[in-house]
Amino acid sequence: MTKWDRPERFRRGRAITAFGAALAITLAPMQPAFAFQQETPAYRDAARSVPDRVEDLLSRMTLEEKVGQMQGLWENKGDVQTPEGDFSPERASAAFPHGLGQISRPSDMRGVDPSTNGAAGVTEGAVNRDGRQTVEYINAAQRWATEQTRLGIPLIFHEESLHGYTARGATSFPQSIALASTWDPELITRVFNVASREMRARGVHLTLAPVVDVARDPRWGRIEETYGEDPHLVSEMGLAVIRGYQGETLPLAQDRVFVTLKHMTGHGEPENGINVGPAQISERVLREVFFPPFERAVRELPVRSIMASYNEIDGLPSHANRWLLNDVLREEWGYDGLIVSDYFAIREMVTRHQMFANIQDATVRAMDAGVDIELPDGEGFTHLPALVAEGRVSEAQIDNAVRRILTMKFEAGLFENPYADPETADALTATPDAIALARQVAGRAITLLKNDNQTLPLRAQGLGRLAVLGTHAVDTPIGGYSDIPRHVVSVLEGLEAEAEQGGFEVVYSEGVRLTESREWAADDVDLVDPAVNARLIEEAVAVARQSDVIVMVLGENEQLSREAWAESHLGDRADLQLVGQQMDLARAIFALNKPTIVLLLNGRPLAVGELVEQADALIQGWYLGQETGNAVADVLFGRVNPGGKLPVTIPRSVGQLPVFYNHKPTARRGYLFDETSPLFPFGYGLSYTSFRMSAPRLTSPTIRVGEAAQVQVDVTNTGRVAGDEVVQIYVRDDHASITRPVLELKAFERVTLQPGETRTVTLDLSPEALSLWDLNMQRVVEPGTFTIHAGPNSVDLQSATLTVR
Repeated sequence: MTKWDRPERFRRGRAITAFGAALAITLAPMQPAFAFQQETPAYRDAARSVPDRVEDLLSRMTLEEKVGQMQGLWENKGDVQTPEGDFSPERASAAFPHGLGQISRPSDMRGVDPSTNGAAGVTEGAVNRDGRQTVEYINAAQRWATEQTRLGIPLIFHEESLHGYTARGATSFPQSIALASTWDPELITRVFNVASREMRARGVHLTLAPVVDVARDPRWGRIEETYGEDPHLVSEMGLAVIRGYQGETLPLAQDRVFVTLKHMTGHGEPENGINVGPAQISERVLREVFFPPFERAVRELPVRSIMASYNEIDGLPSHANRWLLNDVLREEWGYDGLIVSDYFAIREMVTRHQMFANIQDATVRAMDAGVDIELPDGEGFTHLPALVAEGRVSEAQIDNAVRRILTMKFEAGLFENPYADPETADALTATPDAIALARQVAGRAITLLKNDNQTLPLRAQGLGRLAVLGTHAVDTPIGGYSDIPRHVVSVLEGLEAEAEQGGFEVVYSEGVRLTESREWAADDVDLVDPAVNARLIEEAVAVARQSDVIVMVLGENEQLSREAWAESHLGDRADLQLVGQQMDLARAIFALNKPTIVLLLNGRPLAVGELVEQADALIQGWYLGQETGNAVADVLFGRVNPGGKLPVTIPRSVGQLPVFYNHKPTARRGYLFDETSPLFPFGYGLSYTSFRMSAPRLTSPTIRVGEAAQVQVDVTNTGRVAGDEVVQIYVRDDHASITRPVLELKAFERVTLQPGETRTVTLDLSPEALSLWDLNMQRVVEPGTFTIHAGPNSVDLQSATLTVR
């Protein structure tokens, strides 16, 4: 045990406990030590059960202390800090005499400059704390909470960690949409086990991840944060993330952090594709599409925190929707964890939704709906004592929320060990195994969309000169909710290293710039002057003309697909074309008639039909994290055979939207002068080898209602190199009491096969996979026939018939 494991008083023994100040006043000065031991409260006894400890502590708390636990602190961190940003126990005691529940984003410097406050995102140009500084800040705050508040209740600290810990120097993995492209849940669990290790090393206990919103509109800038458009894929990836962060059992291990599922719900199909817009979604679609990732997580794993979404459904913002947060989440699914507000969402029921005249009314409604904690700061919840006095909120409501908060703190072991070690925080960050994993997962995320005439993989021998074009071949975008990793390997750096080993030449030209800045936090998004790009294109063409093969890096950056957290900070788009003069560059390069490979680094699906027609090879990379360049070189030169599959459908144009694959039979009838088929279907991805997949076989072609079905598919690598294929199983309920989607993904498995190898993949279909929500909104399996499809994507399918009696 290190000196940071316990505050000073616990190292001296338990003669003075966290409530010692109040206790000492009542005791005679010369009482023997054993009297103090006899008075040790139950909540301090780690041998007691968590419920017993919670009830004992709750019984000792005043109303004001309870309300203090229900609030976070972020924009007002200046109230507990020195002007330099160090934690000040004196200021904390003055600002929060009754204690505090949690502190938001301890790694950032929020509160040092209050002029930067006012939005849910981050501050432009901010330099955040490193590992040691973060631990020192957290330890100082914990000492205050445990030693200088009456009951000594430790703090929870939460951070963002969408694709790795969002902190200075932490390992940056591929963005969520790229992680989904791996179709590899076990690998994703490993990724977030690393992220949890790095977070806990800095004293953090709670992450605001994963995003398990099903995303059905690529105009929405936050689609990059999601695991795609399919509820089953999102569910499986979400469960994998939870297992990585917090494991499958509680109490929390010392290298684990609690997750926060977000955002419940409907967030991923906003009106107009604009963030926080109304979600015009029926209850049936909620239950069939948007609820499953949340429901499965709650039912299958010990989730302790869920964040409500900003949007409204049927006239009710989620933070005011008791049916959603209580009737469904708690009563139907049996959820007993915390419901936390999204940042400023209580306030926004007044300012944005214009539903209430004041924040007190919004607070009453949020409490009635079931919100337990207000983030990032207490604005509405600071009024709770007065609202209790007025009879508008009951103390029983407060007690229920605080029970859940205290349960999390006990299950995290914070009363026994609230501290982290500043000596090891940086050493446990971005370790060699973490960097190797970042490279591996980036390679497995890369999705090959086109490869005419076996353009790829490239062969170093005889290559001659390789031209690398595009500003983001050097200035690497890694996606939103990122800090600054210790090192980001650019595409150019990765290919230059390859050239040094392979004996060919790499030349670079910027080609085209997208925006004046790619800083995610900046409000303004300024496109580069076309005249500047015209000059850059001319230079790039000259370089490409003298080259043998061209790699062109196009797409987006962190400003072009991002969370629109304010009217002054937008991130959604009305079209899906490449921004700026990128197509001007592409057309000029294609006109040279040289082998050209296009690499897309982007956050949303892009309508790139002309690139598909003209490029010799097209790679969908999304944002690949800090090992982007190494992973790209691995794939381009064949060390890694791409096996990624699309987690979303890629449309031909914005006019096709919505274009998700699991539509109803009456959709997609046709357009005048255009077609309804997508540019690339859900689940699509090529390989450097070829595969043959059999029709699905049912071990029992007839089952009874309530029984599971088992599907077997033979997969053979018919090519010359090892490669990965994803067996995808889709279900169609042939006839039902309500209309059913034409296809629904219900099982998948990614397999690696050597040349000539055949493997039989066996996948189970549970009764839930065959169920529907009937006319009475009850989940049932109806007797009848089901078409069971198997294939490498959602289009190239073979089928068998399952009968349910």
